[in-house]
Amino acid sequence: MTVKTQDRKMRKLLGKLLLRDRPLMTKLMVFSAFLVAIPMLCAGLITYRHSSETLEREARQYSWQIIEQVKHYVEDYFRDFEINALRIVNHPDTAAFIRSEAREAEPDDELAHRVRNVLKNSAYTRSDVANMTLLVDNGLNAIDSNDQPGISSVRELRSEYWFGNVSPAGKPKVYSRLVKWKGRVEPVISVVKGIANPQDLSPFGMLVIDLNYKRLQDVARKVRLGQSGSGYLFILDERDHYIYHPNYARIGTKAEQAILQAAGRQLSGSALTAADPAGTARQFLTFSTSEALGWRMFTSIPYTDLMASRSYIGRTIVITSAAFIMLAYVLSFGFAASLVRPVRRLYQFMKRVEIGDLKGSVEVESKDEIGKLSAGFNKMVARLHELLEEVYFSKLRETEMSLRQKDAELKMLQAQINPHFLYNALETIRGMALEHDRDDIASMSASLSRLLRYNVKDDSPVVTLRQELEVAEVYLKIQSFRFEDRLSYCLNIPQWALDFPVPKFTLQPLIENSIVHGLEPEIGGIEISITARLLKEDAYLLTVSDTGAGMEPGQITQLMKTEEQPKGHIGIRNVRLRIGHLFGEPYGMSVESERGIGTEIKLVLPCIRDRRRDST
Repeated sequence: MTVKTQDRKMRKLLGKLLLRDRPLMTKLMVFSAFLVAIPMLCAGLITYRHSSETLEREARQYSWQIIEQVKHYVEDYFRDFEINALRIVNHPDTAAFIRSEAREAEPDDELAHRVRNVLKNSAYTRSDVANMTLLVDNGLNAIDSNDQPGISSVRELRSEYWFGNVSPAGKPKVYSRLVKWKGRVEPVISVVKGIANPQDLSPFGMLVIDLNYKRLQDVARKVRLGQSGSGYLFILDERDHYIYHPNYARIGTKAEQAILQAAGRQLSGSALTAADPAGTARQFLTFSTSEALGWRMFTSIPYTDLMASRSYIGRTIVITSAAFIMLAYVLSFGFAASLVRPVRRLYQFMKRVEIGDLKGSVEVESKDEIGKLSAGFNKMVARLHELLEEVYFSKLRETEMSLRQKDAELKMLQAQINPHFLYNALETIRGMALEHDRDDIASMSASLSRLLRYNVKDDSPVVTLRQELEVAEVYLKIQSFRFEDRLSYCLNIPQWALDFPVPKFTLQPLIENSIVHGLEPEIGGIEISITARLLKEDAYLLTVSDTGAGMEPGQITQLMKTEEQPKGHIGIRNVRLRIGHLFGEPYGMSVESERGIGTEIKLVLPCIRDRRRDST
């Protein structure tokens, strides 16, 4: 790319940025508004971004403090039940019952009754305990602290995902689940302590303490997050199942994928959930992991609530900027009107001049540059009006002369010989020749008549190769009378090609070119050959070759140029142009020639038998 081209592109780009092609009023108003709007917008964007970061940081800190408080409370709360579970398992009556079951002794109803009392006494002291269940012999034998009707059976524990993973080693585990309670489904938190077989220490049973959500609900109600208070607290276990959620239907189910993707496997931090195609609102999450329980505690705040203050600041900036821009527009409009009004009047008068209204003038109100421009334009229009009147009368005279010339040409055409008179004259000559036994003159007269009829009567631009060969042979016969033995020809056309299309008068100009440029300059003879062969399914090659004088490479190059008309080869150029016009790409003509050897002209034509009717 040249330096000049780059400079031109830069000027074009600069013209677009500076509104070079826009109305003057638009330029003045836009530039005036930009002088106010750009500083305002820059300051507003900086303030908006800073306030957003501050709001997000404060929301994160506040949520973190709440999570830490809730985490310590929940850890202490469940630590008490872990200790209580150990007391129950190690109680003498419970230990005796476990040993009895491990020995597979006969059931001791008295001992089972005492164990139930132990469970009842432990549950009685806590209002948040829904039920206590001791399962031994891998759940085949169970004792409930609450044996009222309508209470969920402990046999449903077998369907929980964690039932087979409870180990007697280690501290108790905590899980969430749903139980049937007096005809309704209630969520509970189960503190599960595994029990080992006293004989071989293998898993033998478990103690399950079911807690209601009363304490967690009390804590969750005190947590108010977000400007509208729609934020909430939820807890996930180590397998990402809900331990607690305000919507009880989600307890025990796996957390949503959007939450897990946002939090990842981090132990603590904050994250923003991704946009959900289903239309779920984005949530700002803050979370921390309890090392004691293995749970992750989350606070979730709707992102719209979190950014409500930021939106207010953004609206304030937009409204203020819009107000100042409108004020700039009003002031710039009044200033620009005084400059643009005379220019607009001049422009409107110019539009009248463009459509030919040269009468009148534009009013000149001032003597400044615009006034001088208007006065100068008035003088120019007056002078133009005078010149146009002179040109008008000159055109009238030229038109009159042109009409006279066309009238003379028409009379010339009317005086031309009628083609039918030529046909009759040729037939008369032929008859007289036959009467005097001049067969050669009769044959030539018949050939000329056939050639003339083909040229005049058939107005179709495309004919069959059969028709074109007949005319070519007639023309060759006429030329044979002139050149006698110096001219010989060979027509080698297969039968399948005779009905293929070819532009009318294609072969005759090419044969004439071979005779004029290949035979007339030479003393010797010439042989003209016309052949055809199939190129592919939809195209065939028609070749006209001669053994004449040939052409120079420069002549061939000049011949193939479409913008210039080569002298002496008008027929070849005419054929090439007509092929391109009638058939288009990829059909056409090529010329190969060597000085002293001859010329070969190749025509690539379509193999469509009904092409002539379509073209017609």
